[in-house]
Amino acid sequence: MSLSFSRAQHTCSTTRKLWQFPWGYPEAALFVASIILVGFMLQLTVGHFDIAILHYPANLIALAILAGLIALGTRFQNSLFMHWIAGIPVAITLTVALLLFGLYMELTPQLPRMPTQTPDLVSRLGFRMITASWPFVFLYTMTLIALGITTLKRLLRFSRRDITFLCNHLGLWVLLASAGFGAADMMRVVMHVGAGETEWRVFNQNEEALELPVAITLKKFTLEEYPPNLTIIDRQAPPAPQPDSKPQPKNKQEFFQIDPKRPKGRIGDWAITLDEYLHTAVRVGGEYRASPMPESTPAAKITVQNLLTGEIKTGWVSAGGNTPDLFFSDLSLDERYSFAMTQPEPRRYASDITIIPKEGESFDAILEVNKPVSVGDWMIYQYGYETALGKLSHWSEMELVYDPWLLPAKIGMFLMAAGSLLLAWNGAGRRRTNQ
Repeated sequence: MSLSFSRAQHTCSTTRKLWQFPWGYPEAALFVASIILVGFMLQLTVGHFDIAILHYPANLIALAILAGLIALGTRFQNSLFMHWIAGIPVAITLTVALLLFGLYMELTPQLPRMPTQTPDLVSRLGFRMITASWPFVFLYTMTLIALGITTLKRLLRFSRRDITFLCNHLGLWVLLASAGFGAADMMRVVMHVGAGETEWRVFNQNEEALELPVAITLKKFTLEEYPPNLTIIDRQAPPAPQPDSKPQPKNKQEFFQIDPKRPKGRIGDWAITLDEYLHTAVRVGGEYRASPMPESTPAAKITVQNLLTGEIKTGWVSAGGNTPDLFFSDLSLDERYSFAMTQPEPRRYASDITIIPKEGESFDAILEVNKPVSVGDWMIYQYGYETALGKLSHWSEMELVYDPWLLPAKIGMFLMAAGSLLLAWNGAGRRRTNQ
């Protein structure tokens, strides 16, 4: 009995108390929670963090101060506090907190700026503008400090075995620093360029005209479309005009995808046979003829049979393209319903352009969605077109993104990719050695 009591007493006396070194995960969780709490208090009192204050050259000054703090922390790396700051518990806790903020940002709508009317509590706490909220800014800064101290410690006692570690951690630090400190210098604008015209002016969010160091000439806009669908419409359902009639039945609309390789299908009680399909056609009398003219429209000659009554009908249907009043045609089934063609969906649209930088030689490029063109610190994206006219669009919309911190970000991603490859290579080498 006395032996058991003495063991229990010894256990209680050796149990580590909270905030007693060495600190671990509980202290890391409380530390990060305190940072977030201070951020929320600052958010409620002074509002959002103004990212614009980090515009060049303020961002370079702030980055230099951050680098100084990292160097100072590394200088006292042997202290228990700095050893804990650069340790695994703090790193994991900060990562989890940032991931939670990022997950919330992805799952909820974010605002480009604070609303002019009185914001609700959620907005005041910064959840409508996560990246401009003080809790996120504090977590981001603390992550850069902790990650920087960890990386610099390894760099100062460099050995070949640390190459993989340094590539991953240094690459991540460079990528995070570029994204955060370069945010104020980034600019996004949309340029409208008419066919055959050259444009170098845009309007910013304040509707102020800006002249860019790059001009664009639109030589040609091209729009390619998918084959349209066939459906049954109710011509008496509002709105009354046939081109705007709604597919039937209302509760479960049915469509037949036009495909010359699969010419047969069914909608409701009607069997469909595709007799002829012209992707670019014009109407001549009651018939359609193939034509490459810009105003052409998809048209299909179909035969439909009612499976209940055996009634057969044949005729041309066309959505009318961008001139439905001129080329629209449907196949009447009775006084109310008819077969019609839907408007084709865009498959690809591109702009054949000439890019004229203020410094350097001009060059031609084909601008497509997800295929941007790079010009110095500018990236040019295909953004849109005059959707009401489709392939007859007289202008093209292009988004121009200015990001002078893009090169450091690419370097960071390259280092992380190299670190991942080295990590996989080293793992494969260890497996071969063990075998």
